[in-house]
Amino acid sequence: MSDVTEVNHLVEKLNTLKVEIHKVIVGQQEAVNFTLLSILCGGHSLLIGVPGLAKTLLVNTVSEALGLNFKRIQFTPDLMPSDILGSEILDENRQFTFIKGPIFSNIILADEINRTPPKTQAALLEAMQERSVTVSGNHYKLELPFFVLATQNPIEQEGTYPLPEAQLDRFMFSIHLEYPSFEEEVAVVKNTTSNKIQTINSLFSAQDIIEAQKLIRKIPVADNVIEYAVALVGKTRPKSKEATKLVISYLDWGAGPRASQRSWRWRAATWPQRGGAEGRVQGEPGAAGRIWVGSSPMSSSEQHDRARSATGPTPPSKAGSLPGVAVSSGAATTELPALA
Repeated sequence: MSDVTEVNHLVEKLNTLKVEIHKVIVGQQEAVNFTLLSILCGGHSLLIGVPGLAKTLLVNTVSEALGLNFKRIQFTPDLMPSDILGSEILDENRQFTFIKGPIFSNIILADEINRTPPKTQAALLEAMQERSVTVSGNHYKLELPFFVLATQNPIEQEGTYPLPEAQLDRFMFSIHLEYPSFEEEVAVVKNTTSNKIQTINSLFSAQDIIEAQKLIRKIPVADNVIEYAVALVGKTRPKSKEATKLVISYLDWGAGPRASQRSWRWRAATWPQRGGAEGRVQGEPGAAGRIWVGSSPMSSSEQHDRARSATGPTPPSKAGSLPGVAVSSGAATTELPALA
C-alpha cells in the first residue's frame, strides 16, 4: 500500500472516529481535534477548564474509541510517586516483586495534576519524555503508544502546586475547554437524563496508532517552513541576534528547541486531519513552547500585549500559510503571529 493510499485511509478513519466520539461528547470540536492531533504526533496535552466541561469524559471516550488501555489517576496532596509508578513488595517466597502502577497503560488521565506536590508531579517526567520508568534501580519500558492527558481547574488556586517549567515544557498542547453553547447544553441535558446509552466502537488498535505516527513523520515539510518555524521561535530568545528590542526588554527566557520541533510536527499532522485539503487550522492551542515574561511594573494585560508583539513583523514565505506558534508565559498564554 502506497503512502498516499495510507493517508487517505487514515483520513477516512479519523472522520469516522470523530463521529464515534461525538456520540458522547457534545460540541468541544477543537478540544477533540487537538487531543487527537497530540496523539497522532506522539505528544501529551494539558486540558484546562472549569468543572463540568467533560474533560474526564473526553479522555475516556477517546481512549475507548481508539481501542487503547486507559487509567485514571486522581492527583491529591497525599499522592506519592509509588502510587503512580508502582513499588516492590516482598512476596510469599521472600523475593521482591514489582507491582506495576497505573502509569503502565496507553492513555493516562492525570486528573487535577496541580493538586499534588512537585515530588509526585516529577514522577511523570521520565515517563512522558523517555516512555520508561525507573523504580528501585530497575528500568521498565512502558507499553507504546503512551500519552498523558492532564487536567487543571483554572478557578481554584488554594491548595494547588503550579507545575514546574520542566514538566510544562513536556506538554505539546494546552487545550482550553469553553462552556457549551445554548443548543449544545440542551443536547447535553437531553443525552444525560435519558435511558439511552451510546455504544462507542473501537476503530483503532495500539499498533494502528503507532503506524499512524510513523506515517505522519513521512509527510514532507518544505525547508523554508521549517526554517520559518525555527526563526520564529528563535525570536523569543533575548540573547538571540534576531531578538527584537521588546524581547530583550521584557522576556527573560525564550522558547526552547521543543517549540521548533512541535511547530512543524503538528503542522504536518494537521494535513490528514484536514482531509489533505489546503488551508489553515484555526484555534491553535498554547504550550507549543515556553517563554517567561520578566518582572516589570506593567499589569498582566500589558505584559500580554507586549509579549504578543515581541517577535516583530511576520516574514514572508513561499510555502503558503503556516499557523502561528502559541507560547505560554508566566503572565499569559500568547500566540505569536501567523504567516499570512
